[in-house]
Amino acid sequence: MRLRIPLLLALAATAGAAHVGSPDVFHEGNAGPYRLLVTIRPPVVIPGVAEIEIRSSSSGVRELRITPLPMTGVGAKFAPTPDLTRRSIQDPQYFTGSFWMMAFGSWQVRIQADGAQGKGELSVPVPALAFRTEGMQMSLGAALVGLMIFLSLGAVSIVAAGAREGQLEPGVAPAAAQFRSGRRAAAATAVVVAAILYLGNRWWNAEAGQYARYIYKPLQISPSLEADGRLLLRIQDPGWFAARRIDDFIPDHGHLMHLFLIRLPEMERMWHLHPVQIESGLFAHELPALPAGRYQVFADIVHKSGLGETMAAELDLPPLAGKPLTGDDSTGEAPPLSKADHSSTVARLAGGRMVWERDAGPLRTKRATWFRFRVDDNKGAPAKDLELYMGMPGHAAFVRADRSVFAHLHPSGSVPMAALGLTQPENPHAGHAMEAALPPVVSFPYGFPQPGDYRIFVQIKRAGRVETAAFDARVEN
Repeated sequence: MRLRIPLLLALAATAGAAHVGSPDVFHEGNAGPYRLLVTIRPPVVIPGVAEIEIRSSSSGVRELRITPLPMTGVGAKFAPTPDLTRRSIQDPQYFTGSFWMMAFGSWQVRIQADGAQGKGELSVPVPALAFRTEGMQMSLGAALVGLMIFLSLGAVSIVAAGAREGQLEPGVAPAAAQFRSGRRAAAATAVVVAAILYLGNRWWNAEAGQYARYIYKPLQISPSLEADGRLLLRIQDPGWFAARRIDDFIPDHGHLMHLFLIRLPEMERMWHLHPVQIESGLFAHELPALPAGRYQVFADIVHKSGLGETMAAELDLPPLAGKPLTGDDSTGEAPPLSKADHSSTVARLAGGRMVWERDAGPLRTKRATWFRFRVDDNKGAPAKDLELYMGMPGHAAFVRADRSVFAHLHPSGSVPMAALGLTQPENPHAGHAMEAALPPVVSFPYGFPQPGDYRIFVQIKRAGRVETAAFDARVEN
């Protein structure tokens, strides 16, 4: 049986790839009157089982039910029966569950809450894509090989015995002719069994090869610098699916692409830029003043299916006089990585400081954590002049020191706002903040996927100016 892929997949990229090396999905949102923090760990193979963890910051939640369904199309309108999550005995605000993702494509998980304040619903976009093939456990493989040998020898022995003694009366010893007949039958059966095993192995390898074609291959980006200082970013499809497009992007926070340039190897400078698309698969941007050096490039885009991709590359640049930053473009500075202080919780800003309100104890992997940052003015008092930056109270980039992990986050989590808008078509501003006056604290839900050293860039806007703070974190297993 051939593995078939729905057309939905051909039109979608992967949210799992939207954050390099950080496949888990984090989102905080409202299910009616209930505030929920959702963590989804998608399977790395499809079909596969996804795990979900939900923490309610609102009291009175009696039960939470979950339903996986396609992001768009007919399947999004006819949901299966939802599954009931499990409430923790130790923590009644904490719920866990799991669900099968049977088909490739762009999906969402619908969460239905019921409690003392009534009912509510929240949908969280999540990818269903294969990132690798799962190998068979050695013990299971050995057991299956042993069983195969036993059954093969048993089949040969049974046929040989039947040909040798099947026509004899009970108690009569077979003659030489019967022995020859048995050996011929055994040889013929052995050939048939060997042919079955050979053809079965060919079928197995063919299926594995067919599945390997569906393992996700991210879009590639090739940056180049023109003589006039304009950066060109050409997107290329490595041939994952012929139907995948490189010109079906939709705005996320008002921009088709969010570009992060990080100077290497010390990561002491970062630029958050917004190139424009000038033709299919080609973006361009007039670079600001940049010192010479090698730069890490991370480029975020979101397909019309609502799923995003982050493309990565490296680029060598000469010193550039550049042009002043305009619009939403911004930059920030940090201490060199070689001088990183993993215990520091204070970063200077032009108009005060930012304080990481960090919990006591070490940071651990695979734990959904609130990263809270307070902004103080020059007098040390909580700042009162914060503004929305591209519709959000803040933006953050979590980058592992070796750049194997990159995650662009918002206060609502790791889900692109464009994807969230597709789950709520009646609310195109889903996930965006609407407060006229912002509190002095901005927070981001996230969980580190790997141990190691990380740099966290936090961006906020104050009095019309974007400011960037940087913090360093050491993460343990």
